[in-house]
Amino acid sequence: MRILILGGDGFCGWPTALHLSNAGHEVAIVDNFYRRQWDYELGAESLTPIAPLQSRVEAWREVSDRSIPIFIGNITSYEFISKVIHSMQPQALVHFAEQRSAPYSMIDRERAVFTQSNNVLGTLNVLYAIKQLVPECHLIKLGTMGEYGQPNIDIEEGFIEVHHNGRKDLLPYPMQPGSFYHLSKVHDSQNIMFACKIWGLRATDLHQGVVYGTMTDQIALDERLMNRFDYDDVFGTALNRFCVQAALGHPLTVYGKGGQTRGFIDIRDTVRCIELAATNPSKAGEYRVMNQFTEQFSVSELAQKVMEAGAKCGLKVEIQHLSNPRVEKEEHYYNARNTKLLDLGLKPHYLSDSLLDSLLNIVVKHRGRANLSAIYPRVNWRSAQNERISPNTGEENPTVVRAGQKPVSAR
Repeated sequence: MRILILGGDGFCGWPTALHLSNAGHEVAIVDNFYRRQWDYELGAESLTPIAPLQSRVEAWREVSDRSIPIFIGNITSYEFISKVIHSMQPQALVHFAEQRSAPYSMIDRERAVFTQSNNVLGTLNVLYAIKQLVPECHLIKLGTMGEYGQPNIDIEEGFIEVHHNGRKDLLPYPMQPGSFYHLSKVHDSQNIMFACKIWGLRATDLHQGVVYGTMTDQIALDERLMNRFDYDDVFGTALNRFCVQAALGHPLTVYGKGGQTRGFIDIRDTVRCIELAATNPSKAGEYRVMNQFTEQFSVSELAQKVMEAGAKCGLKVEIQHLSNPRVEKEEHYYNARNTKLLDLGLKPHYLSDSLLDSLLNIVVKHRGRANLSAIYPRVNWRSAQNERISPNTGEENPTVVRAGQKPVSAR
């Protein structure tokens, strides 16, 4: 298949590109390098050193004898994304190209506006480009389990049967997003569902849980293929933060009571889920939702697991509770369905099988690159302006080169 990956330089996009290329698909990447720019803006680079995209792609060509063309530009430009799609004529389009951090969207007005305009308008451009140029193309969109919030009922996969006044209907599951970022994802879901309804497009909305891990079979082939490891308070996950704190001998900082529960998934399963969605496309006019996670843990459970794993590595680990900067339930019911991808053949990796080899060992190896000051929470949900982080203009990075119909050479 011809598969176009938007956001292919990112944490999920890069290993997905390698996995699909290795499986024999014709893969191309679109990116604007905003994610790398935010590292410098926030003062916290990836714990693992990551090579420039062109170097990554060249390394992949050397180890696999497969090429991955690169298109550099911003999907909020319809002229750009329409030229790329016209050039490649993809049969599947994997959409990772969004600002993906809830804390980033809550820093201040500028970043909240940027998050929603970047995410929602970029997705609208993609929908129109597919409709106009490749109407049979299957859109695979990365959503988030965070769209659902923390309901006191079971979380279904996208839709729920509602009985009211003697009548029933299958309706979109009621969403309770917890940040301006999660709200942008809800808007995306509604826009995609509407486009499928009126234009007959085909789309799969993957509501993904928290992703952990860095290595896949392909990334393990060469150091130059290394993936990101984010641990800071804005883009890092609680699990990554705990692993870095454990390696540095610092207490694990749990927000609030620690009962906040989420779905989790290994990066190796993320790339497999994308492949399963691509090779089992939805029908014309069908908007389907799949909950993409394999396990559920509370924040306190994660901290306990890291403490136990750290002890086996000879690390002295303690747990410290901090005042919660977020507005969320700290103890709540959480039971989400996740059967659709399992039915398609997903064979999950579990956290207990990967924590020591895939997380703590990598963190210990690179702990000299860690910036401990970037771990403490700087973003308060209750504040409209978090002063400790300088405002972002939201303007385009002037170093980004816009591509026309031809991709940038990887050499």
